[in-house]
Amino acid sequence: MPQLDIYRPSACALAVFIALNLAACGGGGSSSSNDNTSSSTSDTPAAPAGLGYAETADAPSGVLAYIDTGATNQRGLACMATLESNAGVRVLKGFLDMWAPLAAADGKVYVDADVAAAADGSCPAVAKSSWAGIPGDATDGKVLNAAVHAANIDYVKTATKNRSTEQALAAYMDDRRKKGYSIADGMGPLTSIWRTGTGQTTTIVAPVDANAAVTKVDDSGNNLGLTTSALGTAVTFIDSGNIVDGSTEPAKRFFKYARPYRWSTDVIVVPSLESAKSSNAATDGGFPSGHTAEAWRDALPMAYLFPQRYQELITRAMEMGESRILAGMHSPLDVMGGRVQAIAVVAYSLNKTDQLKATAARKQVQDYLMAQTGTSDFNALLEKARTPVTSDKANANYDRFSNYAANKTFFSEKLSYGLPKIAANDGKAPTVPKGAEVLLETRQPYLTAAQRRVVLKTTQIDSGYPLANDEEGWGRLNLFAAADGYGAFNGDVSVTMDASLGGFNVTDSWRNNIAGSGKLSKLGTGTLRLAGDNSFSGGTQLNAGTLAADSVSALGKGDVYVSAGTLLCNAPGKLAIGGAYTQLAGTLQLALSSSTQGTLSITGTATLAGGALRVSFPGSYKPAVGDTLTVLTAAKRNGSFSSITVDGFKVTPTYTATGVLLHIDS
Repeated sequence: MPQLDIYRPSACALAVFIALNLAACGGGGSSSSNDNTSSSTSDTPAAPAGLGYAETADAPSGVLAYIDTGATNQRGLACMATLESNAGVRVLKGFLDMWAPLAAADGKVYVDADVAAAADGSCPAVAKSSWAGIPGDATDGKVLNAAVHAANIDYVKTATKNRSTEQALAAYMDDRRKKGYSIADGMGPLTSIWRTGTGQTTTIVAPVDANAAVTKVDDSGNNLGLTTSALGTAVTFIDSGNIVDGSTEPAKRFFKYARPYRWSTDVIVVPSLESAKSSNAATDGGFPSGHTAEAWRDALPMAYLFPQRYQELITRAMEMGESRILAGMHSPLDVMGGRVQAIAVVAYSLNKTDQLKATAARKQVQDYLMAQTGTSDFNALLEKARTPVTSDKANANYDRFSNYAANKTFFSEKLSYGLPKIAANDGKAPTVPKGAEVLLETRQPYLTAAQRRVVLKTTQIDSGYPLANDEEGWGRLNLFAAADGYGAFNGDVSVTMDASLGGFNVTDSWRNNIAGSGKLSKLGTGTLRLAGDNSFSGGTQLNAGTLAADSVSALGKGDVYVSAGTLLCNAPGKLAIGGAYTQLAGTLQLALSSSTQGTLSITGTATLAGGALRVSFPGSYKPAVGDTLTVLTAAKRNGSFSSITVDGFKVTPTYTATGVLLHIDS
């Protein structure tokens, strides 16, 4: 059968069009009555007006920005020993809602746990702390929020009591191995290629029994790999965030909060890690978790270089935090603190990185992985990176992050660990830290820096959760959700995707449920896919490229206006348009997976003032000759398409007062 067939009316069909209200040709058909000509220009609706402005997300004013002060994350220096003077401490100030650290003799709290800092100019000397590190001791701090603290320690009690043998083994490996090696698991089917390319090695092997005591083993292998390897430029780029101003030690020495097994004997450390416990509690604070922070400091630069696995890599980092809890070594607040501080550290590092070096590192990673996988471009490599290659969990290339829904659920839960909200902080307006938009730079290259800031603003968590009330907003960032695009259109959003630039400029998918009263305008040659349960009401305007509706509510509740480009309806049901539908030119492509899935259901008026209709059948569904497909329904239908193409079939269209039907002729 022919692949394409553009409808050309027969004499009988022309008679129908002219008479406007005659029975369909051939006898026995249903009648078709309505104007089958395009609407006149004067009758063509105007494009959706939207709100007339774009939302902004300015950095909070009057606040010291981490990306400007990250170099102050030091210990042993009198001028960087306070909350106000140390960025690594200040970013975690939300912890002070729950815990008051031990103060010095002058009543102030310093970065001082085991390091005395000499006087420096106007900064007075800081004496060594008397903190013993044992909860309940006279030198301990004070719990300020008993509910949060109890829930924090109770989580570890339950987790360590109920952990499986497999979880105990994973906790051992994540503790002992270098974090960059472990994070490489997030590369899924490309893990072995990545480790070979970077020269990553490890001397740590799984113990025969994770629940038995073992001798402490130091990993003499490499952290991220070798600078002389095939991915040496990338190794240098990733490691820059770890060796410069990235330590969690200043914060540990300021907050002086004990590890969970010191808070409760019901916390059961993995037996094979008993030898890894420090014997000096006074230098072994739990908050924030250093292992967790290091994992994030590795994962985020990797995701920057290889955004095809962005969400999988940061899910692996989140898993590393959970692993520290399962080990009995840290509490939820500890790992949350490690995550928050590390995100700020990486943003600080990326903002001061030379762009030529960053570009060279990205190109090296993409070129190397394409060569090793036999792929020719970014999107082919994307498909390869998300296609599992083995079901063997013991295989290094097993992709345990292949389930998007599971990743999203896990990640969302671990942002707060279900800890009680702090009522005084609840419901505050969103804030986006200065420079945080760099974290999405390669994931959403088609958005401006200002737009990426709004993405971070509309996807962040509530301020009421513990650690979510720092002045800048680092504790509220939800990078997994941000990678899925806007959470709301609180202003008009105009997206230009230039496919010639490659990467996610070619095609990307927004999977969030987008709310708000703003309008979406799609421009440029690339493809933007909308897959959420969307409720935005300002309308949608397609001016160029492709806009794909991958859910039944993808286009929200407003009017839809197609002036050029291709609107692809790929929904798993009838695509609902909550307002009017207007098509002046371009193509409406209906990808039917059944007689109704992928069709259009329009609440308002459908104005067909030109443009093409194409119907395709991408799956197993194919209509039979003699079938009639109702491809468009509306409250009222005006005008007609300039052409109709149905893949593999010849059809006769019927325009009714409220829709468009296609009879399958042959």
